[in-house]
Amino acid sequence: MFRIVTPEDFTTTPWKNGGGVTHEVLRDDGAEPWRWRISIAEVSTDGPFSVFEGLARILTVIDGDGLDLHTPDGVLAARPFQPLAFSGETPVDSRMVNGPVRDLNLIYDPSALSPSVEVIEGPAQVDAGPGLTGILCHMGQAVVGETSLPEGAFALGQGATITLGPEALCVIVRLG
Repeated sequence: MFRIVTPEDFTTTPWKNGGGVTHEVLRDDGAEPWRWRISIAEVSTDGPFSVFEGLARILTVIDGDGLDLHTPDGVLAARPFQPLAFSGETPVDSRMVNGPVRDLNLIYDPSALSPSVEVIEGPAQVDAGPGLTGILCHMGQAVVGETSLPEGAFALGQGATITLGPEALCVIVRLG
């Protein structure tokens, strides 16, 4: 069984550091503190990222040309549809590449989870398997089990086949 969340259902909140907004898609229900959160950030200015002590991130640019993430260890290049993993504790000063960006963020507790994020282009079939799997339909047609997933919507569940149409572009999040 998959839960489908449309953009109208996302919860919009200010960034932890006050520098912008994020649209929370889903988070670990019932866990306090939460073990994972999936969100879409709107990045329209350069500046610092929020720090998440004890957590890790996987960031995937879904709109725009990308971000250069300046860290004490060098620059991390966040480019369209190339998931980028890094520590939530890393101080990051972000610089947009050619304008505003939207990115899908998975923030999680690495002591509790070993998730993965991948980008899949259609046509394709993906087995969600027994673990918790999420899918963001960025464009095209995606069907989860027998339910069509609208563009911009996110589905989370387990045990179904995900079918992507020939023009589909989706981000798959495996939480384990």
